[in-house]
Amino acid sequence: MRRYRLHIIFWLAYAAQHTFLQIVHMRVLMSGIPFSRHLALGILSTLIILPAKVPVAYFALYVLLPAILQGKRRVLLPALGMIAITAVSVVYYWAFYHYYINPVLYGAKEDPNTSTTVLYFWIATWEIWSVAAVVVIIKFVRIQNQSRQRERALVKERLETELKFLRSQTNPHFLFNTLNNIYALALKKSAETPGFVLKLSKLMHFMLYESGKALIPIGDEMKILDDYIELEKIRYNNRLAIVFDREIDNGQEPIAPLLLLSFVENAFKHGASESRYESYININIKMRAGQLNFVIENTREDCCKSGSNGNIGLANVRRQIELLYTDYQLDVEDKKDVFKVNLAINLHSHGKI
Repeated sequence: MRRYRLHIIFWLAYAAQHTFLQIVHMRVLMSGIPFSRHLALGILSTLIILPAKVPVAYFALYVLLPAILQGKRRVLLPALGMIAITAVSVVYYWAFYHYYINPVLYGAKEDPNTSTTVLYFWIATWEIWSVAAVVVIIKFVRIQNQSRQRERALVKERLETELKFLRSQTNPHFLFNTLNNIYALALKKSAETPGFVLKLSKLMHFMLYESGKALIPIGDEMKILDDYIELEKIRYNNRLAIVFDREIDNGQEPIAPLLLLSFVENAFKHGASESRYESYININIKMRAGQLNFVIENTREDCCKSGSNGNIGLANVRRQIELLYTDYQLDVEDKKDVFKVNLAINLHSHGKI
């Protein structure tokens, strides 16, 4: 129905334009005649001539254009058909103007010489093909727009698939570490085990139902960080000092799930867990008006340095940030005994997805 409405609107607009030009063209012959009469004649002549233009326009739209888009080998027959239907339409156009519109409707005397007849044929061909050209151009522009929309949709789908894959790499890792911690508590028959199981339950609920969302409130991300840190503390006792400072002006500000958690997990995995002595993890988060600044620093032992200290995990989260945001800065300092990440994101700068 939308397509039909567009076609009707186009032809009504064209008929109005042709009527206006007809009134302007015949204004000399119509001097002294009421405008209403002049308008009626313009509308009538337009309706008479319209059948000469509609078939050519639709033949070009639904036969010639598809043939051109499909390839050169299929153009010959449609082109010959276009010439044939144009010839019929031109004869129709000339006959009605010569025998009815000019002499009957407007009372104009026709010049019978050959040059005038040839001129009418040229005018008819120009008018008929100009309408067909406009229709084809509009269709071609729509095809190009639809093609671009499909390309954007395919790119978006590919990026969403990539993001899901990146998150799927994070989730099993995260749960594996957490379950190990709960297992250690259970072996000790600690009275704190039920409370930590509850925290794990919340984390699993988050992983199953919340992490699949495009965005979550940053307050929820902070709760997950708190629970994760509490679970990680189980196996370190007093050997690990953790400082977690935050200044957040709006806990409902949307953020991509698991984004900050990935850095915290990396600090535990490649910092505290690989250290034989006392160590620390310092986390500082500030957010004002959608501008997030996240700094995390952890000790590490040079003897335990492996590659780039969790290069795969950091490459993963860096790619996630690249997909999700356009305005960000991620700096990594990999020193002899300290590993530090400084991340600044404009949470309002949504990226490719």
